[in-house]
Amino acid sequence: MIRVKVHRKEGEVIVAICDEELLGREFKEGRFVLRVEEGFYGGDLMTLEEGINQIGKCTIANLVGERIVRAAIEAGYVREENVLIIGGVPHAQLVRI
Repeated sequence: MIRVKVHRKEGEVIVAICDEELLGREFKEGRFVLRVEEGFYGGDLMTLEEGINQIGKCTIANLVGERIVRAAIEAGYVREENVLIIGGVPHAQLVRI
């Protein structure tokens, strides 16, 4: 399962999705720090399929975790070479222009 939170701001639909077990944790890699904060990522509990459907509706996506990032790659939303690994955890961002 994953956590999905939708934010709407200034005409943008921002979806924040993380693998459920990562919520509330912090990861570091060199100068990068990734905080999977409740306020940003702590939305509804969903299946991977439901999360991928939310990515299809957004203008910006922030994805954290092996399962959701892999599913986004398989769905064609993210390219594998654009995924960052921070503290051993995959992180990807998507922006539609």
